[in-house]
Amino acid sequence: KGLRSPQESVHDLSPIENFRIPSKEELRESREEPTDPQAQQEIINSIEEVYFSNDSFDIVKYELERLPPVLSLQELEEYRDKLKQQQAAVSKKVADLILEKQPAYVQELERVTSLQTGLQLAAVICANGRRHLNVAKEGFTQTSLGLLANQRKRQLLIGLLKSLRTIKTLQRTDVRLSEMLEEEDYPGAIQLCLECQKAASTFKHYSCISELNSKLQDTLEQIEEQLDVALSKICKNFDISHYTKVQQAYRLLGKTQTAMDQLHMHFTQAIHNTVFQVVLGYVELCAGNTDTKFQKLQYKDLCTHITSDSYIPCLADLCKALWEVMLSYYRTMQWHENHDQDETATVSSDGSNAIGTEENSFDRSYVKKKLEHGLSRIWQDVQLKVKTYLLGTDLSNFKYDDFIFVLDVISRLMQVGEEFCGSKSEVLQESIRKQSVNYFKTYHRTRLEELRMFLENETWELCPVKSSFSILQLHEFKFMEQSRSPSVSPSKQPASAISTTVTLFEQYCNGGNPFEIQADSKDDETEDVLASNGYESDEQEKSAYQEYDSDSDVPEELKRDYVDEQTGDAPMKSFSRETLRSRKRSDYNLNKVNAPILTNTTLNVVRLVGKYMQMMNILKPIAFDVIHFMSQLFDYYLYAVYTFFGRNDTFELTGLGLSSSRLRTTLNRIQESLIDLEVSADPTGTLTAAEERKEKVPSPHLSHLVVLTSGNSLYGLAERVVATESLVFLAEQFEFLQPHLDAVMPAAKKPFLQQFYSQTVSTASELRKPVYWIVAAKAIDYEQMLLLMSSVKWDVKEIMSQHNIYVDALLKEFEEFNRRLNEVSKRVRIPLPVSNILWEHCIRLANRTLVEGYANVKKCSNEGRALMQLDFQQFLMKLEKLTDIRPIPDKEFVETYIKAYYLTENDMERWIKEHREYSTKHLTNLVNVCLGSHINKKARQKLLAAIDDIDRPKR
Repeated sequence: KGLRSPQESVHDLSPIENFRIPSKEELRESREEPTDPQAQQEIINSIEEVYFSNDSFDIVKYELERLPPVLSLQELEEYRDKLKQQQAAVSKKVADLILEKQPAYVQELERVTSLQTGLQLAAVICANGRRHLNVAKEGFTQTSLGLLANQRKRQLLIGLLKSLRTIKTLQRTDVRLSEMLEEEDYPGAIQLCLECQKAASTFKHYSCISELNSKLQDTLEQIEEQLDVALSKICKNFDISHYTKVQQAYRLLGKTQTAMDQLHMHFTQAIHNTVFQVVLGYVELCAGNTDTKFQKLQYKDLCTHITSDSYIPCLADLCKALWEVMLSYYRTMQWHENHDQDETATVSSDGSNAIGTEENSFDRSYVKKKLEHGLSRIWQDVQLKVKTYLLGTDLSNFKYDDFIFVLDVISRLMQVGEEFCGSKSEVLQESIRKQSVNYFKTYHRTRLEELRMFLENETWELCPVKSSFSILQLHEFKFMEQSRSPSVSPSKQPASAISTTVTLFEQYCNGGNPFEIQADSKDDETEDVLASNGYESDEQEKSAYQEYDSDSDVPEELKRDYVDEQTGDAPMKSFSRETLRSRKRSDYNLNKVNAPILTNTTLNVVRLVGKYMQMMNILKPIAFDVIHFMSQLFDYYLYAVYTFFGRNDTFELTGLGLSSSRLRTTLNRIQESLIDLEVSADPTGTLTAAEERKEKVPSPHLSHLVVLTSGNSLYGLAERVVATESLVFLAEQFEFLQPHLDAVMPAAKKPFLQQFYSQTVSTASELRKPVYWIVAAKAIDYEQMLLLMSSVKWDVKEIMSQHNIYVDALLKEFEEFNRRLNEVSKRVRIPLPVSNILWEHCIRLANRTLVEGYANVKKCSNEGRALMQLDFQQFLMKLEKLTDIRPIPDKEFVETYIKAYYLTENDMERWIKEHREYSTKHLTNLVNVCLGSHINKKARQKLLAAIDDIDRPKR
């Protein structure tokens, strides 16, 4: 409002402050009045308080109201004067204060004036500035901001255009996605879809995009479905590039673990579908129609519709298909191992993005564990499917080769299982064990019946085989050659055999199938084991067939070809002359020198053993059952040979220990466990008894074509030699096979095997004694000798120089025996142990006959005893020229008996107690003959009592 003068400003004061400025007269009066400050202050202090209050009030009214009701002029004047004094004091005080503040007031007034001037100048500058701003606004600002606004608008429109183009592209992506899915470019399709989703989320504020977003989500789900289908294809035919794409796609989706779970589910499904389709195909093929009823059946029921003809090809196809599934799994694992190694190498060289690496490492660990766990699960599924198939058909009536093929396939499958996940395939082993035991019982029963038939029709003729014959040359034992191949020197091995560490998965990883049915090469091979026309074309062996009854030297060729029958050693280069002479006399070897002695039946038993071992080799869990059945084959053959040629109760009662206790125990065991003695079935028999009899075989009967009663043929010696030696040959083959049997026999059952070998196989050669004893007992006429001896007078008084005629008769018998032995040896080679046993038996029987003859003597002198010694010495001397057996068996038996005649009473009593080998008759006769010469009646009674004491425990 502008500045005002101080005089003007005074009028603006409030009514309280609105004091009247004293007039000059008042000022003068005030100056005239006493200027005592104290008095003046007192006057001011006496002023009523109301005058100092801020409240505005009417002073006149106030004073009038204070007037007393009765007015007095004097009081009024006095009061008026008082008020004047008070006013004068106040005015004086104010004037003093004004005068006191005058310089400051003047100074402040100047400052105010100066400020007023400055403000006026600022007002002018502001006015000029506003004027200039108006000019600038009109000339520059509006134009520039317009340009900027337009630019911003342009930028927004460009962004909009870009968004619209992106939206347009998004709208068209579904076509590209479809193309990529057709090309199986799953990672690309997912990458594109995810990018589209990301872009769509950026433009979600557009209404058209919300619809597109849901469409993309559907597409992504569709891709996942197709990816799942692609993953399922891996199960049957693994393709690296295909699987790599699928895994990349799942990784982009962040579903590596889900993929692995799905993959295992697909493998399980693949196993089920594969086996079902294979079996269904064969069932429909065999049924001859496409009836849909089979498709509705459960797999287990479907397996029961497989026919015997289609069983093996179906099993092979089943295993082939399952192999493809397992190979795919194996290759899947390989892919992950290789991929993990590559990733680990990449991460270690890069070292960035620790969080992502940790996540990948966790995924890899999960996948690895899942795959390792899946191995046993998949193998378990495979086992159960094959088990169901195996048990769906009764295999007991299958041909042997077919059954072996089934075993071979399952064995190969179990090998696959072991390589696949280290499994022992208990499920498969148990199912095939059931089928095998079932099959084998039926098969073995039939084979035993066949063996009985063979034995009953066997004429015990020699089966001509080559001298180099070995059971390994037979087809049935080819599998052993294959299993032994690693022991061949590496230089002789085929290249494939050296690298035995190659697994089936490595071998067939890139193609082929371990279950391909191989064309059986057995039919193309020939067994070169039989000699042509019973003789070998070898010149050395031809020259071996020389007659050597005379003492002429042994042909050189024979020396070369001689083989020790006891050891079976190959021909040696040289032999001592003593050995050759021994052989010339004792080994009636006028036929093939080295050829083993065996019959067609023996060969059949050996072949059966090979078949049994083949089955056992493939299927070790039934090893005990197979070995038990093999032992029965040997038992039955042994029993048959004994029954045909060795059983003779008359000679068993001689107590000469011809059959060892071990042999008797073995024969009794065989008779109890294997031989069905009740030929006619007992209808009242219990079911258990019937079952037991089912396991047994009737005792065999010797063919009527075999004649054992002819003296010319030495009571069927040729047949007996073939029988016993073929049994010994069979025992040798069992001995040869023992390590192989021991290797597959379960530890708990090994005592059975050891007992079989120690109690049965080793007794084969012991059967020679009872068999050849019968020949020895009939070959020489011992009765005739006893008659001749009974006609000799032994109570001669002078020492004789000529031996008795019975000795010549006995020696003639031995020479005749020797001649017949030579005749038989032209038909069959008589091995050294056999000829030794024959001679030993004959000599032993002759010596015992001599003692028997001497024991029949009623009277005998000392000269008579000397004659007995002379006769015996003559017999020994001539006998030693006929045989090489040393010492002569039972020589001491005769000599000791003759010399006992000279003993005194006391010596004879001791002698009687020491020599228990003599019968009571022999001893009694000895005492009776000595009576009168050097033993009296009392001594005789004493000696007879001693004999009776010895004889009592025997009764």
